[in-house]
Amino acid sequence: MIDSHCHLADEAFTSDLPDVVQRAQAAGVSAAMCILSADEADELARAERVRTTWPSVRFAAAVHPHRAHAYAGRAADAAAVTRAAVDATAAVAVGEIGLDYHYEFTPRDVQREVFAAQVALAVAMDKPVVIHTREATDDTLAVLREAGGGGVRAVMHCFSGTTEDARRALDLGFYISLAGILTFPKAGTLRDVAAFVPDDRVLVETDAPFLAPVPHRGRRNEPAWVAETLHHLAALRSQASDRMSARVAANFHAFIGSPR
Repeated sequence: MIDSHCHLADEAFTSDLPDVVQRAQAAGVSAAMCILSADEADELARAERVRTTWPSVRFAAAVHPHRAHAYAGRAADAAAVTRAAVDATAAVAVGEIGLDYHYEFTPRDVQREVFAAQVALAVAMDKPVVIHTREATDDTLAVLREAGGGGVRAVMHCFSGTTEDARRALDLGFYISLAGILTFPKAGTLRDVAAFVPDDRVLVETDAPFLAPVPHRGRRNEPAWVAETLHHLAALRSQASDRMSARVAANFHAFIGSPR
């Protein structure tokens, strides 16, 4: 199985990264997508240790919507920073990018401008995008349609919307990635989504070190625990876990445009 979204270069893993990787591999996790903050030099520097420790890891890099405020009036600079980080880390995707109207650390108009500039960059570089969206579905999909010009490949990371939200994203050809929230007792709506998404459009992730699944809630999350989400997903879809594991791995490779 593959953890399609984690933050292994986060300082939360500095002290025990080799152990974290060993536990992931022992749990059957063959690879992961490590998300990098393009304008945080310390995190970018830690990416090389992640690569050395776990060579099958792939990277994505971008300016997160929470940090977009630094690029007010100069969205092109955000795109340039992202391009440099993608090139420096040999990233296979641009992300995570998008809109967050829950916390609004950045004014909405600035978020949209920075988001659009990075979507356009991804299309120009022929890279897929990893989307962060919170309480902003309409604007997120609008930017993807307009800035992407119909040529953007995307995954809706840590999906937490409704079945209708999922359908709209699927109609654009996007992937839906499910995190540990799927295992939470009150996540009935998300379980409906998990049963609805077609086999060839579903991914699983941890978003580690955040959002640890049941039975690990309240602890630092790590890639090994993507297995909990995958097992829940398989049960909801009445599939064997090994078949579901192979399916999400194939979907991940299709998303990044890489042969298995």
